[in-house]
Amino acid sequence: MNPRALHDRYSFIALLLVIPIAFFVSTRQVHSQQQSSPPIPKPQSPAPLSPSGMATGGAHTPIKDALSRPITAGGFVDGAPVIFLDITKQSGLDKFRHRSGTPEKSTIIDAPGSGIALIDYDNDGWLDIYLLNGSTAAAMKGKEAPPRAMLFHNNHDGTFTDVTDKAGVANERWGFGVAVADYDNDGWPDIYVANYGKNRLYHNNHDGTFTDVAEKAGVALGGWSTGPTWGDYDRDGLLDLFVPGYVSYNLDRPALAGQGGVPEGACQYRGVDVFCGPFGLIGEPDHLFHNNGDGTFTDVSVKAGVSDPQGRYGFASVFVDLDDDGWPDLVVANDSSSNFLYRNRHDGTFEDISYVSGFAVNEEGRAQASMGIAVGDYNRDGKIDLFITTFSDDNKTLYRNEGEAAFTDVSYRVGLGNPTIPFLSWGAGFLDFDNDGLLDLFIANGHVYPVADKADWGTTYAQRPLLFRNLDGKKFVEVPAATGSGLATVVSARGAAFGDIFNDGHIDVVMNNMDSTPTLLRNVVNNGNHWLELKLLSPGSEPGGRRASPSPGAYRSPRDAIGARVFLTAGGVRQRADVSSGGSYASSSDPRPHFGLGSATKIEKLEIHWPDGVVEQRPVPAIDRILTITEGKGI
Repeated sequence: MNPRALHDRYSFIALLLVIPIAFFVSTRQVHSQQQSSPPIPKPQSPAPLSPSGMATGGAHTPIKDALSRPITAGGFVDGAPVIFLDITKQSGLDKFRHRSGTPEKSTIIDAPGSGIALIDYDNDGWLDIYLLNGSTAAAMKGKEAPPRAMLFHNNHDGTFTDVTDKAGVANERWGFGVAVADYDNDGWPDIYVANYGKNRLYHNNHDGTFTDVAEKAGVALGGWSTGPTWGDYDRDGLLDLFVPGYVSYNLDRPALAGQGGVPEGACQYRGVDVFCGPFGLIGEPDHLFHNNGDGTFTDVSVKAGVSDPQGRYGFASVFVDLDDDGWPDLVVANDSSSNFLYRNRHDGTFEDISYVSGFAVNEEGRAQASMGIAVGDYNRDGKIDLFITTFSDDNKTLYRNEGEAAFTDVSYRVGLGNPTIPFLSWGAGFLDFDNDGLLDLFIANGHVYPVADKADWGTTYAQRPLLFRNLDGKKFVEVPAATGSGLATVVSARGAAFGDIFNDGHIDVVMNNMDSTPTLLRNVVNNGNHWLELKLLSPGSEPGGRRASPSPGAYRSPRDAIGARVFLTAGGVRQRADVSSGGSYASSSDPRPHFGLGSATKIEKLEIHWPDGVVEQRPVPAIDRILTITEGKGI
């Protein structure tokens, strides 16, 4: 029996023998087992689970504002400073409308939603916007026109033009995740799209068009893929690809209460009937593809030790160097199960240090329903910290890096615990929105159950985003949502991407929203603080992906410098920024390191640790601008 048929057979067995539990939920019994021992391999025929479901953090008392609105769709403050303006309509992005399954969200595939990518696809120096779309069961079966992804060209004047047809990137499959990178080192960014069904690898043709080469490259897969990431894990100068898997799902046999052996009332959240899963369903494996340098990839998941044989429910991933040994490690956020942290062994394999590192579970020893990942050095100690978004009725979790990839959950002690509990969160990113030299935190939110609007849970289906200001690397405080501003936008958001979309030195935000238009939040802070952005490039590769012949002094970093670490000192303060692809929830952000400088007017030191291990210091002639730096050549 072939692997796909075997997978379908196990899915059918799961439907007959397992009573699925509500989406993104965990049971206390499972969590207590995870506290005391490593995860147990998934059995061929799972034993039935308890029919009751709960949010990973348990029920909490509803929090409402002065107008008796749940805080997730209220709490707006008249006269508060305006940080972001919603310019979606005037920008032209409202031409796109996301669609995913039925409005009722009756099955699990309807609910997770899609990511977004910021990509300078035409190399004109301005970020363009690629919005993934979902689909429907009818469209997947050819019974109606499929929803289309859309690529918007940045017109440099605050508006965007739909160039999807010319570019050839409509996808027209059920899209979930996207990651951008120059995988063949030809100087042009390419796009990997993770779908339910076969994935796509859109190769940039250098003329405003793309060609899907996923089948030829060997990275099409065919299950349910989510948030991918690119990184040069073996440091051969070629970017490799990691693709997490979510749930083994069959459109013809969805898990439904009262059908296929699943009892009535088996799938509930707070006593209300909802769709089934992911607990009780079989998880998809994860995949690591090694770049062969000839346009093809080899699946090395098992050999590298990152295949996830237990079948966790992967949502987001990112390659980033967590122990500062110069080799990218791998982080995976798993829904309703413990997270993965894989340490790079420098020999083509990874060590699973999820539990040892402290990242697998929160400070209670409890696995959470993790959706998205943000990476950044929030306390300016030179080490990369991790932030994870989770389900409602649970706090979102900040893991402080103590060094050597050991992490401590500091969510409550830094002020991110209680304020985040009512929200169901997805995309997230560290960004210095006010250019004061400290990384702040943005969180995109939206529930998965439309019935939330009918229940007194203290939460809503559509939710406002959250922005937390960083106070000296020790505390985060929520920035008030000014009435009528971008922070008062109430949507059911999923993917979120961050970047300087207007090349003005301010970080903007784009959110991809369920069954709706996207949201483009323009940063309008005008406090006089200074900034610097860098576009990093390496010359050490031949077009087509092959490495230049090794020679003394040759550079072996990927052309787009993914994996580079940058340390900048200004005003006596040292900051760090990394070049990465993926993260957030199933999204890809601006690859240019951005530094807020506060009142400082001079860069005292700029140090770049290139992916191939070369370390360079470069003088910076001026600030408040975007500088291009090439490895070995300078500005």
